[in-house]
Amino acid sequence: MATAGQAINAAAARLAGVGIDTAHYDARLLVAEVLGVEMRRLPASHHAELTGDEAARLAALLERRAAREPMSHILGRRGFWTLEFAVTADTLDPRPDTETLIEAVLDALEDRGRPRRLLDFGTGTGCILLTLLSELGHATGLGIDASPAALAVAGRNALSLGLAPRAEFRLGDWGEGLNGQFDVIVSNPPYIPDAEIDGLEPEVARYEPRSALAGGSDGLECYRRLIPHMARLLAPGGIAALEVGAGQAVDVCALLAAAGLAGASVRRDLGGIERCVIVRRIK
Repeated sequence: MATAGQAINAAAARLAGVGIDTAHYDARLLVAEVLGVEMRRLPASHHAELTGDEAARLAALLERRAAREPMSHILGRRGFWTLEFAVTADTLDPRPDTETLIEAVLDALEDRGRPRRLLDFGTGTGCILLTLLSELGHATGLGIDASPAALAVAGRNALSLGLAPRAEFRLGDWGEGLNGQFDVIVSNPPYIPDAEIDGLEPEVARYEPRSALAGGSDGLECYRRLIPHMARLLAPGGIAALEVGAGQAVDVCALLAAAGLAGASVRRDLGGIERCVIVRRIK
């Protein structure tokens, strides 16, 4: 039977052979998963032989990854900010790009310790709302999504992170029927132009929910529906922040201004792409 180190090398070769750039890293994750050890402890197990059951499980997981199923779906979890979130095929994967929105919101808040009401449209896993709640200890939040399955995942994440007492999740169509005033409104809406989805990397095009990707013919359809609700629900002095796709920031700023939320600024992600539009409602 192969040792863990041999299994990693063989798995990495298999994944590299189908064009996966992160082949060796993914192989290490898969072997750590079947051995039930943390990645940082994997070197201590390199000479340990896999049991027959472990080898069989690794082979099954490896075939899933070779078919370009995302690692997050295989493992059922993904890290975001400083937290770990459960993910399923019903939710968009949390991505490092979205941490740009978290940074922008936190930087814009002058007193993080005061009570605030947060609203997250298209909450998915709840990663944006729950991350902000983890950083804002006196805030409460509401997450809206059109998918009951996604809301179930968000609820489980709130429980596992100990944030359920301050988080509520509700089925909804953007802001339809929603009233009240919120101090922070955030969203990572679908923004991929419909015609471009099939050309995305297989992990996205084949496995992530199309409803969480498709932004209409120009990628801006959801912003047109969402922004009027943001303008209606944002409290005086409140902050609204939206993730945007490459090249969309100017158009989204214009939509915000047309809805009465002028003066938006843009923040770039680590790749230099304009990724977040943020605006404060003047008191």
